[in-house]
Amino acid sequence: MNRAEKAKELFKSGFNCSQAVAAAFSDMMGMSEETAAKLVSGFGGGVGRMREVCGAVSGMAFVISALYGYGDPEKAGAEKAKLYERVQECALEFKSQNGSIVCRELLGLSKNSEISPVPQERNKEYFQKRPCAELVEMAAKILENYINSNKIK
Repeated sequence: MNRAEKAKELFKSGFNCSQAVAAAFSDMMGMSEETAAKLVSGFGGGVGRMREVCGAVSGMAFVISALYGYGDPEKAGAEKAKLYERVQECALEFKSQNGSIVCRELLGLSKNSEISPVPQERNKEYFQKRPCAELVEMAAKILENYINSNKIK
């Protein structure tokens, strides 16, 4: 099973979109799936289920930061711009394939859609009307391709 398939399976097993992407790369980041999932748990549903930036995209940014990021802002210099470039490259690839990186737009919801902190039940109907499992898989595939083409520090 590749990482994209693993991310999709993790999503289908109950992880949110951000957790599924991050957990699929947890070993590369030197952490358990549980730790990775916990650290990004609030990014699901477009950040706290507010339907903003897609959680799968946030998961990609998290993994990119863990693998290529910087820790000391005083010494970051060009590293900061390079990190943002990496995140943008992956996010823009996701956007080129889907037309957006915004959760509500990906789900076909209006800008004024009511938000709720309560997730919907994951049942057969949920998976039939939501593209999230496929979006998670796509985000993980973009990320895996990026990592394979860009040496990790």
